[in-house]
Amino acid sequence: MGSDSRLRADSSNVATIVAQRIATFSTVAATLACMNFFDRLHDRIRTVDSVVSVGLDPDPSRIPDHLADYDLPRWAFNRRIIDATHEHAAVYKPNAAFYEDPDGWAALEETIAYAHGKDVPVLLDAKRADIGNTTRQYAKVLETVDAITVNPYMGRDSLQPFLADEESGVFVLCRTSNPGGADLQDLGLETGEAVYERVAALADLWNENDNVGLVVGATNPDELEDLREQVPDLPFLVPGVGAQGGDAEAAITYGLANGVGLVNSSRGIIFAGENQGEGFATASGRAAKRLKTRLNEYRD
Repeated sequence: MGSDSRLRADSSNVATIVAQRIATFSTVAATLACMNFFDRLHDRIRTVDSVVSVGLDPDPSRIPDHLADYDLPRWAFNRRIIDATHEHAAVYKPNAAFYEDPDGWAALEETIAYAHGKDVPVLLDAKRADIGNTTRQYAKVLETVDAITVNPYMGRDSLQPFLADEESGVFVLCRTSNPGGADLQDLGLETGEAVYERVAALADLWNENDNVGLVVGATNPDELEDLREQVPDLPFLVPGVGAQGGDAEAAITYGLANGVGLVNSSRGIIFAGENQGEGFATASGRAAKRLKTRLNEYRD
């Protein structure tokens, strides 16, 4: 075979290989697009052997001084946290309250894209809900993030645009980790249920697309156990294990449904190296790994 013929053959082989790889990538992308959030989360948990949710709450007053001169200090901070923790993170959970200004929204946009570039899903802690057109506008954020927290106080119609998005996760506030949550959530109803138990029952009914989870704090382990018995198939997002000192064993024992669920730490991870200057991110990576190891002691 002449050199020209060999070149054509080699070129043809390369083209075939490229076409095959493109087809493979397209198939994978299509498969991922058809998977809902909890399917994708299951795969992520298995990949990194972790149920740790890293809360990205970049309080400007606590960002290291050497990042202050960056155009977007919160983004500069988050990027370093992600670089240090992504091997241990099942998800990243930015809290919208820390981004609600023009530079903040820009920082959040960069953060979401960067986390996705590391193959880590993003759960926006926004606690959204409203009526009619307003909640439809809120739900548009699901075009950018993988899951969101919502507030059930206004009922199903206020959450419908979120619930209708089959591919996105919707975590309904149920029994929260703050002490004041008991003011409303523990109130008894005529049925004998507490308010938080009714919320769980409703969320279970709303789970028509298998995309609903509950927010249940690790600071209330008895309620965590009760809710797991009540709704055995709903994954929980369990905050309060880090700086709030919640029960890690209960978070795993009752927070996971078929191995799927999340245990969040924000300040306990991202500010673990608050006084270490440029070493802050390394300290955050160690903190995320410690929490992962601690939680895995209780996983099957």
